[in-house]
Amino acid sequence: MENKIEENKDAKNKSEETETLNDKPKIHADAAIRITMMPRDTNAHGTVFGGIILSYIDVAGGVEAVRHTHHDRFVTVAMREIIFLQPVFIGDLVSFYAETVKVGSTSITIKVVVEAERFGNHGQTVRVTEADVTYVAINQYREKVKIGK
Repeated sequence: MENKIEENKDAKNKSEETETLNDKPKIHADAAIRITMMPRDTNAHGTVFGGIILSYIDVAGGVEAVRHTHHDRFVTVAMREIIFLQPVFIGDLVSFYAETVKVGSTSITIKVVVEAERFGNHGQTVRVTEADVTYVAINQYREKVKIGK
């Protein structure tokens, strides 16, 4: 029984270690969003539209903002430079990992890292892009407010 507990602890510790992907650290957290890309998401070249990925980045960052602050209304005010490193294809399982970078009195900045697990190549995961997204807290009247108010 003790050996089983020790094995579980070792497995947990190994899963919490920082992994690298394309020589960059991977954010360790549950994905804010995970979705399989479908034909409706693609352009004439057979790759997923960049705008689709941008939309999901926005949603994933919003999920993290609410989780982190428990404030229920945010609007997006900025996305820092986004460079697409790898294409996303039909069938890829795309994960959007989000991590809070900075919390101000009315705004929050979230880093979103996007990775794609290639369809049919289990375990082959590539970094697609990443972005820092800034949100501002609002109330039900769409007025800027302090976070948590």
